[in-house]
Amino acid sequence: MSYQIIPKKDTPPEYDSKSVKIKYAEYYSFGGLYRDEEITEDVIAQMLCDIREGVDLYLFLDSDGEEDFLEVVSDGEWLSLGYCFDGGETICYSYNPDYAEYLENDDLLYRERYAPIESGGQSPIEKFTAIKDIKAGVRAVEYFIRTAQRDPRIDWVQQL
Repeated sequence: MSYQIIPKKDTPPEYDSKSVKIKYAEYYSFGGLYRDEEITEDVIAQMLCDIREGVDLYLFLDSDGEEDFLEVVSDGEWLSLGYCFDGGETICYSYNPDYAEYLENDDLLYRERYAPIESGGQSPIEKFTAIKDIKAGVRAVEYFIRTAQRDPRIDWVQQL
């Protein structure tokens, strides 16, 4: 598999801090499905707060939870963001440049290659797609909620 690095930009983007672009949220760690008007500022604030403790969360842009989404997996120390758009044609992950050598090195031992978090509770997440800057990750999740876009203030890696 090949990847393309999308480096972060230092200029913070402007956006409407009260806009809500997501239409459906699956909130596994704390139970619950939220649709449309159920996604209130209080729900958003709780989701963002819970990322710091650990969460499995899917944020969709359609009301049925079928289309474009951001997956958020955190244990409070590691955080992975998976961005899936265009029916799976565009897949990007948060990128941790501290583990850049893991992109091409398939000979690493399992415990060296994977972060201690799992997608969907079962699929291991590679360290190069998991960041340890939880604050930046929370900011990126809020940016997605408000704009339906990847936050350009963190590094991303696109699966080609």
